[in-house]
Amino acid sequence: MAQAVLRALGWRVRFDGLPARQGVLIVYPHTSNWDFPLGLLAKWTVGIDVTFWGKDALFRIPLFGRWLRWLGGVPVDRQSANGIVGQMARELEAARRDDRFLWLALSPEGTRRYTDAWRSGFYHVALQAQVPVGLVCFDYARREVGVQRFVRLSGDPRADLAEIARQFNQPVGKRPALAAPIRFRTSP
Repeated sequence: MAQAVLRALGWRVRFDGLPARQGVLIVYPHTSNWDFPLGLLAKWTVGIDVTFWGKDALFRIPLFGRWLRWLGGVPVDRQSANGIVGQMARELEAARRDDRFLWLALSPEGTRRYTDAWRSGFYHVALQAQVPVGLVCFDYARREVGVQRFVRLSGDPRADLAEIARQFNQPVGKRPALAAPIRFRTSP
């Protein structure tokens, strides 16, 4: 049904499978409230469960917060990370040991508003857990959600971000001017 809804909206999903049972999916660019429903429809179209981080204030809204948790959401206080990166890395490592499926999906921009750089949490999680990073693009120009490219991080943030930027190949967000440049706020 999700695929039919996407098709009716003029969108398609390009998905060639995942390279492992555990990993981190980064969604870029994140410039619109429409990205979340598109992401949900894409997730349901390909039939995978993902865990995602969300602003903790959203989870305090009655019923909506419960629904977000049901979808796989984990509340994060962006002012105080409280060890979420290390905790998620350990969860991914445990999932690998137990051969459980676990993918974390998040936007490294951390907001729909313009920001001058990415947050580095996804990088630390993937590096610590030694899992692949999947690149999910919302390309409004092509009207497609793409999940086809994956990278293994080397531990060299500059080289890794350059490769991620090359692989993303400039998708166009709903509001292109709000897309953050692919660089970290501070050195990870």
